[in-house]
Amino acid sequence: MLGAIAGDVIGSVFEFASFKEYDFPLFSKESTFTDDSVLTVAVADAFINHLDVARTLKEYALRYPGRGYGGSFSKWMHSESLAPYNSWGNGSAMRTSALGFLIDDQFELLRVSRDFAAVTHDHPEGIKGAQATAYAIYLARKGSTKEEIQKEISTWFGYDLSKTLDQIRPSYFFDESCQKTVPPAIIAFLESEDYEDAVRKAISLGGDADTLACITGAIAEAFYGMVPEHIARETYQRLPDEFIQVMDKFYLMRED
Repeated sequence: MLGAIAGDVIGSVFEFASFKEYDFPLFSKESTFTDDSVLTVAVADAFINHLDVARTLKEYALRYPGRGYGGSFSKWMHSESLAPYNSWGNGSAMRTSALGFLIDDQFELLRVSRDFAAVTHDHPEGIKGAQATAYAIYLARKGSTKEEIQKEISTWFGYDLSKTLDQIRPSYFFDESCQKTVPPAIIAFLESEDYEDAVRKAISLGGDADTLACITGAIAEAFYGMVPEHIARETYQRLPDEFIQVMDKFYLMRED
């Protein structure tokens, strides 16, 4: 979960910059959490404490306004409705990391990640993006090799993970859909050597940087086992106490 949030914070300053470089300062005064982190924490809180998912997402978003929410989500969060709005956007995938870490049964994970996505993102692509992200995290923390993860995600979800980042990067641009965000985020993890390398590679694609790094960072944390101390320290300094309290509960559950 920290891997997702740290990726979001690192990527926050590059979200609309079409930034395609690998070498950059990981943190600056402008680095902050975005809607990716807000909703990641909301999903974790809802799952851990058995809360209504839609209400929890809306309550968190309203407590932390102006964090880069998509247009459709913004309308939904300010409305009286709790009904989904058929979104295929990458918001369903960016917020799902806690489920991949906490659910130990493969089919239960796919069911729960579907249900948590569908409260807003009930389009098939929105559901698929959340399930693929959660399942990649599950496989990574269960000890699957990168080759096994690549094969499983491609088989289950039909994503083409055969291209390299060097092939993707030249023509890649900001795209908020699951189908154009989740596969390259997974590929960035597959090509990585460690957590920091994964996040840098995700951002270097020049797309929706914070969301790419959020998804990639979550899988990288699961696979490599930790977020480096210097990255964790800088990230925690930028988070509200409420986030940290939920994260503490999350990591206690993981230990159990």
